[in-house]
Amino acid sequence: MRRFTPLFLAVFALFSAACEKKSQPTPAGTDSQGQAAQPAPTGGTPPAADTLLLGEVSSLTGSQATFGVSTQRGVELAVKEANAAGGVKGKKLAVRVYDNQSKPEEAAQATTRLVTQDKVLVILGDVASSNSLAMAEKAQAAGVPMITPASTNPSVTEKGDYIFRVCFIDPFQGFVMAKFARENLKLDQVAVLQDNKSAYSIGLKEVFTQKFSEMGGKVLTTESYSQGDTDFRAQLTAIKKTKPQAIYVPGYYNDVGLVARQARELGLSVPLLGGDGWDSEKLFELAGDALDGAYFSNHYSPQNPDERVKKFIADYTAAYGGTPDAIAALAYDSARVAIAGIEKSKDLTGASIRDAIAQTKDFPGVAGTITLDEKRNPVKSAVILKVGEGKANFVTTVKP
Repeated sequence: MRRFTPLFLAVFALFSAACEKKSQPTPAGTDSQGQAAQPAPTGGTPPAADTLLLGEVSSLTGSQATFGVSTQRGVELAVKEANAAGGVKGKKLAVRVYDNQSKPEEAAQATTRLVTQDKVLVILGDVASSNSLAMAEKAQAAGVPMITPASTNPSVTEKGDYIFRVCFIDPFQGFVMAKFARENLKLDQVAVLQDNKSAYSIGLKEVFTQKFSEMGGKVLTTESYSQGDTDFRAQLTAIKKTKPQAIYVPGYYNDVGLVARQARELGLSVPLLGGDGWDSEKLFELAGDALDGAYFSNHYSPQNPDERVKKFIADYTAAYGGTPDAIAALAYDSARVAIAGIEKSKDLTGASIRDAIAQTKDFPGVAGTITLDEKRNPVKSAVILKVGEGKANFVTTVKP
């Protein structure tokens, strides 16, 4: 057996510790002053420092990266505004942000770290329902309130009474597009192209198919793909043979852009229909003019003349440039609801903050007025947008 000198062992120990530290994920968040966010205890223990820490898990990289960027900006803007107004309970707010790489397993791990190491008061995120489902299990088990800005699958808030959202849910969104297709577009026969690995896509497909059929329409066929696919020609060719009047594609923008191009290449000129997962400036880069004439349901429109919306857009544009999408608006709303809950809570325990958030009523969000029901879902309207000339234009509002 080889013997090692004390000096060698000491150097080896230091090297191992350095490697272990380097392997730990680095938080992406900073506070409103641009400084690293400082941890604040939660889970029943009031914070000892002068900072109240929120947690955020977003898809900053990977296939849904634009969602994460919009989320981070919306949350950051809300926190900056709160701090400029004096903070909460006499303390400043900060946000610890982790990138889930658009993967559910990474989202779960990030949530665990926010709970066990950072000890945040509230967790914000994610947009993709599959990621939020993974996060919700961890947040619920730890007794830390979680608010998703834009995960529309009903199962997310069904994970437990600590889980909330500020967006409408898929049963409503699926109904909205089915109703618009039948009553406004006068469609009788459509096809569906779903992502069979996405809880979001499957949920929308099921509701749309059911409601469209109940309204007298017919779904001719349902084809499937998997997230990450780049060739949809086989599915689109099968759809083309059924001669639909439109194709419902309840996917995310990165897939939809490619679907639209390939559909047009194959001679499918019928309109594409979709949901809020389409909402990204990248959609138009990917699709070009192939999506002109398409429609999708969404949470808000920048064309809304409401003064509250106009101020949000002006503030966002001044801070980041460009026009905020619905994800940014919902993230901004989710952070403001969380901040209001912390402000109204009797103390800074998870249970007290949860109870305060659950009482949210007539909250003036930029993506609609928010009143949470007994299942912790908001009752709110949806908008229909039409794609044309590289942008999404407001068509109509559909109420619950």
